[in-house]
Amino acid sequence: MSQFNFTTLGQFIIEKQSEFPFAKGELSRLLRDIGIAAKVISREVNKAGIAEIIGDVGEINIQGEDVKKLDLIGNEMFTTVLERGGEVCAFASEEEDNMVALKGTHSKNGQYVVCIDPLDGSSNIDVNVSIGTIFSIYRRVTSVGTEPTLEDVLQAGNRLVASGYIIYGSSTMLVYSTGKGVNGFTLDNSIGEFCLSHPNIQTPKDGTIYSLNEGNASDFPEGVQKYISWCKEKDKETQRPYSARYIGSMVADLHRNLLKGGIFIYPPTAKAPNGKLRLMFECIPMAFIVEQAGGIATTGKERVLDIQPKELHQRVPVFIGSANMVNKALSFS
Repeated sequence: MSQFNFTTLGQFIIEKQSEFPFAKGELSRLLRDIGIAAKVISREVNKAGIAEIIGDVGEINIQGEDVKKLDLIGNEMFTTVLERGGEVCAFASEEEDNMVALKGTHSKNGQYVVCIDPLDGSSNIDVNVSIGTIFSIYRRVTSVGTEPTLEDVLQAGNRLVASGYIIYGSSTMLVYSTGKGVNGFTLDNSIGEFCLSHPNIQTPKDGTIYSLNEGNASDFPEGVQKYISWCKEKDKETQRPYSARYIGSMVADLHRNLLKGGIFIYPPTAKAPNGKLRLMFECIPMAFIVEQAGGIATTGKERVLDIQPKELHQRVPVFIGSANMVNKALSFS
């Protein structure tokens, strides 16, 4: 195979543009804009230790979490890129209290809204553990040319146009879906391009990894506690005991499980009766990816993508990953 036989993100998006005749190129440009922002953030993440952009800024975000310097950089980068692109009328971020109506020259005529977690797992920044960006794209519901409203953002995941994530680890990788399967692109720094490295990702139906914070196990629902105990039992037929792997960055944990097979759980607890993860910024976009790869995403009671959001920063429990593993976990409820 020729060393020049590769497909870049831009080429791939153009090739697939015919799948969205309604978009007329806007969605393709939007996805390329997200790719550009990801390259810049990847650069900032990789030089964080020597550029004095590690650490807190002394602020608390809407989630009650310490704001990291890179959180702000990521948030500002995506705001700037999306505003200049003109395809997006409104932007909602985990770092912002409210939806932001973009003020670019063409933003009011933008057909899309974007929800984003600029740096998922940012508490891991200071210790050089993989972090990521999660994004989702919807078509606006208000009329083009008018001021966008919260109605444009608060849409169920079954109305998504696209979603994806970028993981900043030993390499930077962008994984996304437009509802036609899942594809992954690895950043080649030598040419400054994301290149197709993981076409048509399909997550295994079974796996041997379970991911959750067992430090909270005493507060988990009885069914989850029973499932964890079952995962630890010895059984050659089902390859148990399973391996416990928990990074604390949803992107990193789900990326591993997506490729290798596994289940990620963040159940309700006494401290977080509605779960801890954000529906709009984490659960919906990752559920879309996992389902497109053949997996399952549920709160334990309903499909994540069927939930009608009521609040921008709404939280939900989540059981997500390989289909057989999720179904087995639910059987203990």
